Amino acid sequence: MNHALSTHLFVNHRLTTALLSKIEKAGIPAVEIFCARQHLDYRNKAQISELAHWFRDSELKLHALHAPMYTDEIWGRSGPHAVITITEPVKGKRLEMVDEIKRALEIAEDAPFPYLIQHMGVAGEEFEMRKIDAAFSALEELSLFARQRGVEVLLENIPNQLSTPERLVQFDELTHLGLHYAFDTGHANLQDGIENGFGLMKDHIRSTHIHDNNGKDDTHLFPLLDEAGTIDWKETMHLLRERDTQYPLLLELREKPEVTNPLETVKEIFGRLEEL
Repeated sequence: MNHALSTHLFVNHRLTTALLSKIEKAGIPAVEIFCARQHLDYRNKAQISELAHWFRDSELKLHALHAPMYTDEIWGRSGPHAVITITEPVKGKRLEMVDEIKRALEIAEDAPFPYLIQHMGVAGEEFEMRKIDAAFSALEELSLFARQRGVEVLLENIPNQLSTPERLVQFDELTHLGLHYAFDTGHANLQDGIENGFGLMKDHIRSTHIHDNNGKDDTHLFPLLDEAGTIDWKETMHLLRERDTQYPLLLELREKPEVTNPLETVKEIFGRLEEL
């Protein structure tokens, strides 16, 4: 399978061309950049211009951007006003959040990429039809804005009642937006299982997030290397290979201070997954 790495692994550090060069030299062919302002400040034209110039001269492919989840640089800890969610029922507030995501999409004008990974709601959010209506309005606008820049919006299964694989399929049947998906193994492990989630989403998966957890907490553990992981990776790889030309094997991991050479560890994980 093709391989890719999310810069979520380095999300608490500034994204620089030096870091991208290290990823490229490690032999990783593609990246998904996580839009968190402490990492990639999508409002900072100088940072965007520098990175775009670097990608033009590099063999490293920009596979996707993960849509911003917060407007601040401290993971939303500045207050509820910092949360970005397309399920906001109040139209005025939702339009402000949509505009924030559009700022990230504008990066494609300087550094082209094919996919934007988008959450529908926040972790633990309960199901309400008015939130579905809000998400439909937001995604209709975002999809048009994205397509004008050569980008496709992918919905990710996340641990809430709006974005289970079943709900995502129902959302598509209800709205006819025709959106494709980013399949997250860790989140599926927290829901009704990877086999069930993959079975529902597989026809429309265009990207992945590969990580592990203990079945209770969204901890983005290193597959096969963390004893707390509970995913059956042999079975998961068997499933993923059913459609291996549709999407890359994309690791979305959380930084661990004890891992002193994370890129070497990433290469080890890819190797061990492919051997299964």
